[in-house]
Amino acid sequence: MSIINMPRGTQDILPKDSKKWQYIEDRLRKISNNFCYEEIRTPMFESTELFARGVGDTTDIVQKEMYTFLDKGNRSLTLRPEGTAGTVRSYIENKLFAETIKPQKLFYIGPMFRYERKQKGRYRQFVQYGVEVIGEESPKIDAEVISLAYNIYRSFGIENIKVSINSLGNPTERKAYNEALVKHFEPRINEFCSDCQNRLYKNPMRILDCKVDANHELMATAPRLLDFLGEESLAYFNEVLKHLDALNVKYEVDSNLVRGLDYYTHTAFEIMIDNPEVELKTLCGGGRYNGLVEMLGGPSGEKGIGFALSIERLLLALESENIELPIVEDIDIFVVTMGELASDYGVKLTNDLRLAGYKVQNDYFDKKMKAQMKLADRYKAKFTIIIGESELEEQQVTIKNMANFEQEKIAIVKIKEYIEEKIKGE
Repeated sequence: MSIINMPRGTQDILPKDSKKWQYIEDRLRKISNNFCYEEIRTPMFESTELFARGVGDTTDIVQKEMYTFLDKGNRSLTLRPEGTAGTVRSYIENKLFAETIKPQKLFYIGPMFRYERKQKGRYRQFVQYGVEVIGEESPKIDAEVISLAYNIYRSFGIENIKVSINSLGNPTERKAYNEALVKHFEPRINEFCSDCQNRLYKNPMRILDCKVDANHELMATAPRLLDFLGEESLAYFNEVLKHLDALNVKYEVDSNLVRGLDYYTHTAFEIMIDNPEVELKTLCGGGRYNGLVEMLGGPSGEKGIGFALSIERLLLALESENIELPIVEDIDIFVVTMGELASDYGVKLTNDLRLAGYKVQNDYFDKKMKAQMKLADRYKAKFTIIIGESELEEQQVTIKNMANFEQEKIAIVKIKEYIEEKIKGE
């Protein structure tokens, strides 16, 4: 019988690697808490209409990459391809806009699904961390969100990064800019890929985001969105930059940065790794989406900004910078037993110590003492508790420090007290 393999574009995260994921997720939660963001958990599938309306029906995500299916009630559902639309839907449905504290500062961690071409750092099921600040608008909020993303990477020791930032303006300014782009690209659009040709009249800004035609000469001479911004939008953008300067965030203004989703307005940004050896340079991206809440049926005036990052890409960035995470591989105690009565008592002692908060393992197969001690070494145990028939009769055990090989006999009733002093006192 043939082996059933995992689906293309997915991955198994084995125990030796899952500790890295746990460390990263714990760090992300800690940083989020420091910035006063609270976790939100939304369904892994939503109504297809949510993404068509929220993400935009001209985007690659909606047109090419979504996993969409009909349920038994003939309803069209989609595995979530990104986190913002579902978070905003929840914000509206649960009336978080009525909360006394505004804006609502939210974060999420969870799997997303996109039918993409398999390549390094890009999977069809991937894990995304993201934040959303919904309800109010301020250049200080924009700068805080960008600073949070920037400092997440720095907290892992990744210093070789920069922020690319642009303003997409308001809808009126974008309309004028889109008209200028159509005029610029239209005479030679046949030289571009089929996607760009389809985008020319539907969403011409997306042409600037094309990877296939990135080096076409018309890309370099395209109109700059910043030249179409009014006084108010420019003032807002400059305020964001001023706050980034105060927060010591390294950035550069990129007039061609448009982002791939339709809901962005005003501030848009990406965090790039500044390393020529890294193929996937974009680590993180986000921006402001002032019209999305209303677009999804919520009250007008509820403005938002957010970003998302892939944990898979974060791991690649750590690898490219030769950064090792401080993963703890050892255990606190290995219980070594000799004889049937000692073995039975070892099962109980192991359980008692686990419930007391220690990481403990024992031997299941009544191996000889030498083999058990080798197993304790493989587990990298800090201490071994050695129990034999005679020790049980005397109501004591031998506890050995595996680092310096010192050992002493301890009364059974004082095991927990001794362990607490030795381990928790380290």
